[in-house]
Parts: sequence; C-alpha cells; structure tokens
Amino acid sequence: MNTSLEQGQVLGKTSRVAVVVAHPDDETLWAGGLLLSHPEWSPFILTLCRGEDPDRAPRFVRALECLGAKGAMGNLDDGPDQFPLSTEHMEAAILSLLPRLEFDILLTHAPQGEYTWHRRHGEVSRAVQELWRDGRIQARALWQFAYEDGGGTYAPRPQKKASFQISLSDAVWHRKYGIINSIYGFDEASWEAMAVTRTEAFNRFAEPESIPPVAEDGQALTP
Repeated sequence: MNTSLEQGQVLGKTSRVAVVVAHPDDETLWAGGLLLSHPEWSPFILTLCRGEDPDRAPRFVRALECLGAKGAMGNLDDGPDQFPLSTEHMEAAILSLLPRLEFDILLTHAPQGEYTWHRRHGEVSRAVQELWRDGRIQARALWQFAYEDGGGTYAPRPQKKASFQISLSDAVWHRKYGIINSIYGFDEASWEAMAVTRTEAFNRFAEPESIPPVAEDGQALTP
C-alpha cells in the first residue's frame, strides 16, 4: 500500500486527468475512489459505449456530477454478440470525443481487463496505449487499472503486485459505493456492488516502451 508521502511523490502536480473506459460505471468501479480523493483535479471521463442508452446515459451524467468530472459518451456496439472492433476504429472514436489531447495522467483499462473477460475493455486499452505511444495523446504517465478475478472464480480484487495502490477512507468508499448502488442502480447482491473494493490499484507507466507486450486476448506474451 502506498503511503500518503509516496502518493504525493507519484502524483506530483496533477490537475488534468483523462479516464477512458468502455462503459459507464467502469470509471467508478476501477478509479472512482482515486477521483473522489482528489477534488482538486479536473478529470474528463470518456466512456465509449451506451451513449444512446436511455437508462445508462442519464445515470452516467449523474455519476459525473458526483465525481466532480466532465465527460462524454460514445455509442460503440455493446450488444451480447460483439464483433471485434479494430484499433484504428477505437482510436478514431476516442480522438473524436476528447476535448483536448494533453493530460497529466491518462487512466484506462488493462489489456486483459479487470475480470474474465470483456472484449471492449481490451480494445479500449490497446487503442489508448497506441495513441499514447504515437504521441497523438500526450500524458506524463499512463495508468492501467490493475485488478484480477482468479479466472472468474471471485469478484475482482486489486492485483497484489500493482505498482500503485490507494486505500480508500470509509467516507470515500461509501461515496463510491453510493454511485454504483444509488445512481447506477446495482443492488447490494449484484456483481457490480461486490466489485466495489476498499483498495484501488493501478499499474503506472512513464514510457510506452515499459508496457509489456500482450496478445489480442490480453494475455502477456512470453519472449
């Protein structure tokens, strides 16, 4: 667990933060506590799916208000029979919706996602990584959400070896849980509610070359 001093050293002078996710609620599940812990930030949250969902879209707007963030929604296919979307297609969608292209921290999914398994999480991760690698989005650091679910055998939990972890205060955790429960409407027995952890975890990268290569399914490639 990172101490307050270590967190300050890692975060430095941070204000412009972008969170790029697949679905409305991902921003809260995987990084809501971090955002709530830093009201001095000016976060922009981009979700690439459900922009025309009459139920989820207004809930996302309310979640933005609770998180002190601005945001935008795309409308990529998120049906049960999802076809793969190319990295180029994902990149274009991201670039069309971001209001700026320079940030202090860029947060997004890990290539393998946070649980077993959602195609769009991995596609978003690869697209954001490539945009950062090519300099089309500039940021001091890329942070990937760092969770695992034991191959689907339990609710997502922080990766033990994540490079940055933040322990949420009771007050922050309750606010985060409230967004998932009261705003997004997931009851206490839902998978989403059980995924609201008291610790959030991230893997931080200062250089694109430091990100381990992965296969299309998000699995790490061995040399």
